[in-house]
Amino acid sequence: MSSGGEVSIQSGDVTALVAPEYADVFDPGWFDPEFWQDKATPVSVGGRGSAWFVEHGQNAWVLRHYRRGGLVARIVSSNYLYFGASRSRPFREFRVLSKLSSSGFPVPKPIGAIVNRAGLSYTGAIIIERFINARPLGDCLDSLDSQVWREIGRSVRSFHDAGVYHADLNCFNVLLRGSEVFLIDFDKARIFSGARNSSAAKWKIRNLERLKRSIYKVSVSDTNLNVEHGWAALLDAYNLF
Repeated sequence: MSSGGEVSIQSGDVTALVAPEYADVFDPGWFDPEFWQDKATPVSVGGRGSAWFVEHGQNAWVLRHYRRGGLVARIVSSNYLYFGASRSRPFREFRVLSKLSSSGFPVPKPIGAIVNRAGLSYTGAIIIERFINARPLGDCLDSLDSQVWREIGRSVRSFHDAGVYHADLNCFNVLLRGSEVFLIDFDKARIFSGARNSSAAKWKIRNLERLKRSIYKVSVSDTNLNVEHGWAALLDAYNLF
């Protein structure tokens, strides 16, 4: 079944969403890293050991399995209560990314998402586009000029004006390629309506504070002048955009 930017594929307790251009060649095995053999490489940063870089012909993708964090992960690592595929984390992230990418936002294009139901619970995974030669902000804090910091501020503001709440806006979910800025990992993200006229909304402030904490946490020093000046430039661009 096709709807806009997605094709739904059902097989027993397995439901998948696939970008239309891949529907004819889709294989549910894509969501298993062993399917790719040496074409899948574990992501070394983040992902809780559950993400892989995948090479598929000329395409560069990221495969990510959904894993729980915090204390609950000691009991249940990858199962979530099932309330319908449309309410699952993979499908919700796929649809947020599909909407944002089709609107021109600098986010990875979703390739596919899958939900495997088992009684009252499910496991899931998503495949997204990979930005080649892009580096996390957290890996290059000490080498950025003020212009790049300002681009980050303008980019975050553009998402906020569109009502996009990024649930985990940290310095490793902001990718840089030259002066290009990308946001990744939209798990649990939401899009609010009528957000442009509420620049002081609490969720926007929390987003910025979370990003700042992550930046200062990985900075070489709490008194790193480059980061101090960079954050000031980011906020200036955010407020003036």
